[in-house]
Amino acid sequence: MTLWDPIDVGVMELPHRLAMAPMTRDRSGQDGVPTDLNREYYRQRASMALIITEGTQPSADGQGYLLTPGIHTAAHVAGWQEVTSAVHDAGGCIVVQLMHTGRISHPDNTPHGRRPVAPSAIRPQGAMFTALGPQDMPTPRALATQEVAGVVDEFRRAASAAIAAGFDGVEIHGANGYLIQQFLSSNANQRTDRYGGSVPNRIRFAAEVASAVADEIGADRTGLRISPGNPYNDMAEHDTNDLYPALVKALTPLHLAYLHMVHGGDEELLRTVRRTWPAALILNRAGAPLDARVTDLDAGLADVITVGAMALANPDLPARIRTGAPLNAADPATFYGGDSRGYTDYPTLAVASS
Repeated sequence: MTLWDPIDVGVMELPHRLAMAPMTRDRSGQDGVPTDLNREYYRQRASMALIITEGTQPSADGQGYLLTPGIHTAAHVAGWQEVTSAVHDAGGCIVVQLMHTGRISHPDNTPHGRRPVAPSAIRPQGAMFTALGPQDMPTPRALATQEVAGVVDEFRRAASAAIAAGFDGVEIHGANGYLIQQFLSSNANQRTDRYGGSVPNRIRFAAEVASAVADEIGADRTGLRISPGNPYNDMAEHDTNDLYPALVKALTPLHLAYLHMVHGGDEELLRTVRRTWPAALILNRAGAPLDARVTDLDAGLADVITVGAMALANPDLPARIRTGAPLNAADPATFYGGDSRGYTDYPTLAVASS
């Protein structure tokens, strides 16, 4: 397979295999409603085979950061409808990433001001940026066993809202140290009930969320993102090579559209996941140059590859790669928050040549 071969991923017919990774940009409204600026940002990148949005909270409890979008109110749905219509009108395909941040949060960043929820009452190391500046993240409140089903239902309702908003599907964020990976981990999860301890118990929440979303909107519109062994957000997984193959096997009967794996360098684990997972495997080889990522396609280790900063800085990235044109350099100073600068003002080839 090559980068430019079309592929079907669930119900999505992708014209090529270069997709846009989810990237938090902190530019939504204070109420989590997408803005005209967000609409333009995503519209500009519609030539990517698939756009995976920034992490979007499925509930008020799921919010961790300032100015991130939601998908749990009627206003959120209406705002996202403007985005999805613009992307579709430009010929693109877009899924929303549902991100419950769990303990990676601060009460000042949420609409209700409550303590974050998590598998266990274990405070993560590090600070959270708030309107008052950086503040230590508090000790979260451990979810009671009987509450977990309610959190699963938050993902279900958010998935339904996403389809109402016009998205082609949903990616469940099970990576980067947020709530689902907190349940998977061996340091953030110290539970002694059926959601903690053994590998089958620690993968249970992820499997229940995936099953609920697939039941609600269709497995062929549902994906899951994982980042095995990623220590980001104070994560520790001491049994990665047992944990993730078990999770993949548990997910296989659901017939999800795709698995999106952030590859941290464990080549043996990647090959194990590739052998075990029967559907589309989307791969993000974080930090690797484009040619190394394309090699994964050539070798059959991935069906689709995602890129982050390259798509952020190059709205017309597929055209630039096809023609061998130079790439814009991304400006890290404008990654998070702000206005159109470093967001919608990166030049396209057409603008650069005019």
